[in-house]
Amino acid sequence: MSVIRARAQELFFFHDVSPGSCFFMPKGAHIYNTLTDFIKSEYRRRGFSEVVTPTLYSTSLWERSGHWEHYSENMFTVTCEPHTFALKPMNCPAHCLMFEQRVRSWRELPIRWADFGALHRNEHSGALGGLTRVRRFCQDDAHIFCTPEQLEEEITACLDFVRSVYRVFGFSFHCLLSTRPVPCLGEPALWDAAEQQLESSLKQFEEHWELNPGDGAFYGPKIDIQIRDALGRQHQCATIQLDFQLPIRFNLQYTGADGQMYRPIMIHRAVLGSLERMIAILAENFRGKWPFWLSPAQVMVVPVGGGSETYGQEVVCRLREAGFMADIDDDRGSTLNKKIRSAQLAQYNYIFVVGEKECASGTVSVRTRAGKQLGQKSLQEVMRSLNELRQTRSNQEEL
Repeated sequence: MSVIRARAQELFFFHDVSPGSCFFMPKGAHIYNTLTDFIKSEYRRRGFSEVVTPTLYSTSLWERSGHWEHYSENMFTVTCEPHTFALKPMNCPAHCLMFEQRVRSWRELPIRWADFGALHRNEHSGALGGLTRVRRFCQDDAHIFCTPEQLEEEITACLDFVRSVYRVFGFSFHCLLSTRPVPCLGEPALWDAAEQQLESSLKQFEEHWELNPGDGAFYGPKIDIQIRDALGRQHQCATIQLDFQLPIRFNLQYTGADGQMYRPIMIHRAVLGSLERMIAILAENFRGKWPFWLSPAQVMVVPVGGGSETYGQEVVCRLREAGFMADIDDDRGSTLNKKIRSAQLAQYNYIFVVGEKECASGTVSVRTRAGKQLGQKSLQEVMRSLNELRQTRSNQEEL
């Protein structure tokens, strides 16, 4: 997967101290980075190429795409006489610019581009809420350019993608078919064809879905996937949007097998949606008990006796070198029970107790945060088990 690194943009995000930043959470950067790595790997596995596009564009681009007419009040603008620019609230016009840079062939399609850059939307203050709705966020924003013959297969693949990822988190979901709003772009016949295609795909998907009249995007109908958090609130995260309009507005074309020029169909889609919102939903869903692969507090090492501290530090060092989130409680003023209890309250997935016996045998005594004792195991064996939990993204606590 080819990746264009936007280092300045990355640094800006990691120093963002807005109240809606996940980095106000303890070790929030670990959760964010792990979630990002996970979803990027899933995109790679499904044939998407990662791209990074600019953050600021002239308003002429947004006028061309139709966003300026329908969305300008939600965009942040910057005036540099005599020009006006706007921070991007979505990536679709940029991906259209990329597509039109050269003549495309039917052999290249489908083209699948994923963009994880920062987006900015001027939400009303009353609509903001913690991490669930912020003005600056990142999302797994991707677009597919395909032929009409490829459309059904691509939509099916998008729905399967959503289902496989949501199963990792244990989410149940239902789908909404959102149809044309008023006002909207395009001819009624195109809207009819797009809505019929999405309805057909949903019927084949065999998951619960409902009709949501008038709630489509202004450029095309969409399938919204909603999940319910631990507090019973509904969140729209994943989305699959069919778009006949932007390819027309940007005059996107490809050369068919017969040498004639044809118009591609554009699919807008996301699985997690806003990563900040997904982190908020996951935090409430897991109630702080993060599964091991996503947890910012994976292992607490508890040495027993002065001679075991050095070995405890060695254990922590080996765990960190292997990429695990490990800490040590070397407070000599605390009892063993107090240290174990503190680690459990801090929701460390595992507690490794090390004393003279463990030092001599190169082992650790393993406990879960739920208080279950898993016994004495060699450090090498434990690290293999931890790596398997991480690789398989398992939610189990047994090693």
